[in-house]
Amino acid sequence: MSMPPLGSPELFAQVQAEERELIFEACSRDDAWALGCRMRQAALERGLPIVIGIVLGGQRLFHTALEGATPDNDAWLERKTRATLHYHRSSLGVGEQFRARGGAFETDARLDPREIAGNGGVLPITVRGVGVVGAVGVSGLPQLDDHAFVVEQLRAFLAEHRSPALARPGASDEAAAPIETDPADGL
Repeated sequence: MSMPPLGSPELFAQVQAEERELIFEACSRDDAWALGCRMRQAALERGLPIVIGIVLGGQRLFHTALEGATPDNDAWLERKTRATLHYHRSSLGVGEQFRARGGAFETDARLDPREIAGNGGVLPITVRGVGVVGAVGVSGLPQLDDHAFVVEQLRAFLAEHRSPALARPGASDEAAAPIETDPADGL
């Protein structure tokens, strides 16, 4: 899937729509494991050199490093996961939120970029009526490809685990949408 370029209004709009769309009805430890296994299988079939991680309730429930992934990919995954959990939106959405306002996460967030990264590849696990309860992500590809892989896998997983009425793109409630914050607030 081709994605608009970083910093474009089209990319920011696409990311915001994906964040509203990819909502769980519930997410258990078993769901996290099943999602992780699905992602691992898809990555193996494509020969992707990535790490995959899922956290739920502050606990890592799934992690794997595939052939070609490096310890640096683990570090990036951790940093992107922290951004998602801190801002309650995708890590790409974090970076795009700053770019949309003419800034850069690394210099304008007032957070340590060695600890938190606004680069694509991690999405929140958002439960309808509850909010963000965890994160799922990958690292090892260019950031737009990391993001696209996670979106693709979440869409497929959610389609398999939802009623048809809720599986359509854009079917989410407003209460689960990411919180809009001013990047200068460091929130």
